[in-house]
Amino acid sequence: MRIETDSIGKQGVTDSAYYGIHTVRAIANFPVTKATVNPLLIKKMILVKLAAATANHQTGTLSETKYCAIFQACQEILVDYSKYASHFITPAIQGGAGTSTNMNVNEVIANRAGEILGATKGKYQLVHPNDDVNMAQSTNDVYPTAGHLALIDFSDKLLTNLSKLCITLSNLATKHHETVKMGRTQLEDAVPTTFGKTFHAYYSLLKRDTSRIEKARNALLSLPLGGTAIGTGLTATSNYASYAIKELSSLTDLPLTQALDLSDAVQNTDCYVQLSSAYKSLAISLSKICNDLRLLGSGPQAGLFELQLPKKQAGSSIMPGKVNPVIPEVVTQVAYQVIGHDTTISLASEAGQLELNAFEPVMFYDLFESASMLSGALDTLNENCLKDLVVNKKRCLDMVEQSAGIATAISPQIGYVAATKLVKKSLKSHKSIRFLLQNDVKLPKETVTELLSINNLVHPLATKPTLKSTKQQYIL
Repeated sequence: MRIETDSIGKQGVTDSAYYGIHTVRAIANFPVTKATVNPLLIKKMILVKLAAATANHQTGTLSETKYCAIFQACQEILVDYSKYASHFITPAIQGGAGTSTNMNVNEVIANRAGEILGATKGKYQLVHPNDDVNMAQSTNDVYPTAGHLALIDFSDKLLTNLSKLCITLSNLATKHHETVKMGRTQLEDAVPTTFGKTFHAYYSLLKRDTSRIEKARNALLSLPLGGTAIGTGLTATSNYASYAIKELSSLTDLPLTQALDLSDAVQNTDCYVQLSSAYKSLAISLSKICNDLRLLGSGPQAGLFELQLPKKQAGSSIMPGKVNPVIPEVVTQVAYQVIGHDTTISLASEAGQLELNAFEPVMFYDLFESASMLSGALDTLNENCLKDLVVNKKRCLDMVEQSAGIATAISPQIGYVAATKLVKKSLKSHKSIRFLLQNDVKLPKETVTELLSINNLVHPLATKPTLKSTKQQYIL
């Protein structure tokens, strides 16, 4: 056990630990979750440290010896992260606006860099976590910068899975362009439509969600780096930020820029609210789609059963042969979780005071969780449900034929009053509209066939079928 000292006092640190006193205090202070800071955020912060060291060396404020040691330490950690993962141990949710995470990273890099130069862990004379690794930086600009980079990666993975799902829905829309089904409003029979239109509506919905996420993701390319504590750039040289962001852009292969108003970028977190809102919108869209899938696949005997969802696992410990729509169910639960995260992020963003928001740790934690869960939900919905979805075409057509709702399609020809009477008689007698038109209204079979054709029911014709007699003749 080694003893380290800070402004609070002395603290024991495990001899083998690359982390230091600040990290140990964080573990004791924040026993609120077993979850540690997401590894992706740590890796992105190491990239920021690498870029900062390069910039400081280029501006002449960091010596060649220290720069090379810090550079090597960062590279080693990034190349073989698993070797150092156990040393990045600060809780994901923490007080201090991310200072514990920043110092955890500073300490690990400083101790490894010092080790490279021949120093013992905990002896910071050769490379200091604050003076050298954190040079020209503050938690308040490097922590959100790393957060931006991590969120971009999470969003990119999500967008990839979302694109795959959109392709599947587009394919289903094409495949079922002419597959007729009964449309419903307020769960009551409405008018006929096709599964092509249904699937394409889902596709259009998710494409709008894609645009919202892309817009929010692109806003994260603007960084607060160089603003240091409150956006004034105090402790940084005049050229530091431009060098650091240029280096970070090269390391990440992203078109990064410095925020135009650093005071704004350091204290305001509306970009996270915008991203969370886009995630929430996607979650709501997915839940709506999955609720439809569950309802349309209900049965198989006592439900709608217009769709056959792939059988993925036995659905009951007591009812033999029962199969549940487990994929839509899990996606819907993910949606509820993401909606909850959005509420947390909204409150955390609103709670920022004066020159800094102290609640970025919980915002990042929930945003990472939302993106990760949504990515998984999109993947399983696509691979384990929609790709093998079966439309029961005959059942759908039979339901259309038996529904009184198709009377709407002929109301222009026989009149609204006559069509209403026809619907009432169909419901009371349990006879189809087709049967009543031929046998009670006495329309020629050819006319009935034309009136109730798929084209007339689903795709409005340029010229509607014309009946020779007046509408009043068809009032029952």
